[in-house]
Amino acid sequence: MEVNVKKMNNVVSKVYNNSIAEELGIEVGDILISINGQPIQDIIEYRFLLSDEYLEVEIQKINGEIYVYEIEKEYDDDLGIEFSNPIIDKAKSCRNKCVFCFIDQLPKGMRETLYFKDDDSRLSFLQGNFVTLTNMSEEDIDKIIRYRISPINISVHTTNPELRQKMIKNKFAGKLYDIMKRLADAQIQMNCQIVLCPGYNDKEELERTVSDLAKLYPYVNSAAAVPVGITKHRDHLPNLEIFNEKTAAETIEQVEKLHEKYLKELGTRFIFLSDEFYIMANKKLLDYDEYEGFIQFENGVGMVSKLEREIQEQLATLCEEKINTKKKVSIATGHSAYEFICKMAKEIMDKCPNMEINVYKIINNFFGETITVSGLITATDIMDQLKGIDLGETLYIPRSMLKADEDIFLDNITLEELNNKMGIEVIPCLNEGKDFVDKILK
Repeated sequence: MEVNVKKMNNVVSKVYNNSIAEELGIEVGDILISINGQPIQDIIEYRFLLSDEYLEVEIQKINGEIYVYEIEKEYDDDLGIEFSNPIIDKAKSCRNKCVFCFIDQLPKGMRETLYFKDDDSRLSFLQGNFVTLTNMSEEDIDKIIRYRISPINISVHTTNPELRQKMIKNKFAGKLYDIMKRLADAQIQMNCQIVLCPGYNDKEELERTVSDLAKLYPYVNSAAAVPVGITKHRDHLPNLEIFNEKTAAETIEQVEKLHEKYLKELGTRFIFLSDEFYIMANKKLLDYDEYEGFIQFENGVGMVSKLEREIQEQLATLCEEKINTKKKVSIATGHSAYEFICKMAKEIMDKCPNMEINVYKIINNFFGETITVSGLITATDIMDQLKGIDLGETLYIPRSMLKADEDIFLDNITLEELNNKMGIEVIPCLNEGKDFVDKILK
């Protein structure tokens, strides 16, 4: 019987060269129906079933004909296909109304996809997204355990059930710790995130949360605390305080004591603060080795220390031709990273005396000046604030200002449009020392 394509999400969008799928003649537009007789409902089942060494793969071709391919392969061999919908199934949306939700603070007119709140454990597994676990059924939890979906990144915020219900505004939010204990018993790895909101989950509540999470170590691998971000678009939302120099310094002092405690008890610092706390408090960040492999790098933990080490290592390997590079360039960055990028620009100029690098701090007028990270800078603010300035040959920006898989800013302006409007080449740099130095000295 022909499968209704409109009801299927597992449509093949890419076939890799020299893959099993290419050898069999599977093509873009074909539909994966089942593996070993089991219909494929989502990407987790697909990955799990692929681990068998003998497969019967049922495919519907574009013309409607159905074929069953018998495949003998190694345990870890992939078919070599991707799907038009990465998780195959419809992504689960967030049912929470968190007091600190950034998406609720977005202005109108941005990319449509920015307004979708995902809260799907499959996206956590595949893409590193953080999930609250509030919309999970018993079947979902059983599937995580049965299919070994690990690691999972969890937005914890607090382990106090009543407080979590208050902060997330979901009656199921208080069940989190029980779910995490079940996952730990099944040896599922978890990384945890805490969005710290002054007056809510900081101080004694932070201590309680970290203590609870540490009891699940090593299955809770680490925890990261990031400061709440407040935009100017908070109409009809709860009032929230933000961290300042004093309260950020107090939080650092509190976490330093926890580091001492958990280094003795667990052999790890366990709880890490994002770089923003140290920058806000004008305090020295942890040393490179103290970040223990940068487990929570994606939460902005240790980015400055890691990038500084990598830039210095790259500068130490420069050939004479690179050292003699002569040109004038500019770098645009956010308020938080400005002092650090100025320091790195000076180190490059000290090594390469013919270089002139000007660093410009972009104030976030789009979201409000309380938002200081580079990743939330828009093309509009770059254009408005750098208009008429001699930027030299090239303007460099952090890659984090752009969508992960597309050269487009948060305000829906593409990198190409920014190039054309500014009349200068704008080059994004990864948060890696080699990429940063190589592009600037290109």
